[in-house]
Amino acid sequence: MRPGLALYPSNDYCKMKVSTKGKYYGSRDLEQNFNEIVLSQYDYTIETTPWHYHENPYFMFVLHGNMLDYNRKEKTWLPPGSLIFHNWQEQHYGRRHSAEAAGFHLEFERSWFKRNELSLDIFEGSKMIQNPYTHLLISKIYFEFLLADNYSSVSIDLLLLQICDSLNLKRQDHPKAIPPWVARLKEILHEDDTDFSLKALSEELGVHPVHISRTAPKYLFASLGDYIRKLKLSKAVNLLLASEMPLVEIAYHCGFSDQSHFNYIFKSYYQVSPGIFRRRVRKMIRC
Repeated sequence: MRPGLALYPSNDYCKMKVSTKGKYYGSRDLEQNFNEIVLSQYDYTIETTPWHYHENPYFMFVLHGNMLDYNRKEKTWLPPGSLIFHNWQEQHYGRRHSAEAAGFHLEFERSWFKRNELSLDIFEGSKMIQNPYTHLLISKIYFEFLLADNYSSVSIDLLLLQICDSLNLKRQDHPKAIPPWVARLKEILHEDDTDFSLKALSEELGVHPVHISRTAPKYLFASLGDYIRKLKLSKAVNLLLASEMPLVEIAYHCGFSDQSHFNYIFKSYYQVSPGIFRRRVRKMIRC
């Protein structure tokens, strides 16, 4: 969140516009349709969009540049690598806060939920998604979107189901049932240059290390080690997409011990090395 900016900049709120399937503000670079799923990449050429809502729910992944998203309750700062969800009929508008910005959209029709026997209650309103596992799934969908071969449709369908499953699990725990130290744990894990040893975490949180190791996976939906690896990879993917930083610098910047370790972990999740991933993405974008 960034302070000091008006939540309602004009009377556009009274002139609500509807964005139909696959339509966003800006210049569309690429679009792919897979059954009831629409994937698109846009350059955000408009500095401020009018108030509007979409007829379908969708995720937006900021590829590069800085954005601000406003709804009736709050404004959300969206730097590169941010992932936000908007439910259908969620009223909002966007503002670009850099010379250039671009984003990837994953939109799905409500009929997709019915076909997969899912409830739209999984999602509510607008929500920033900070779970690194979800970020990895979105980046895999983005890769399939650019690849667009004979297997991409079924891959995207499966990946979206995995996203829905993870978010559905997150809603099963009532907020009051989550121990207060879990929120602080997530803050620590997202900080750079932090000692992630169990002993250090125990001292910082005031929680016994055995209790952390047994309880944390329930709320992180992964072991501590796997959560940290996924968090590092989500940062690395963003740098691979949005920067010219050499691979060795990305490895150290994201907290890997060396480039070899970075390559090994990356390939275990994406089945290709980070160098090949970057080259393929850029080649597909140019095509």
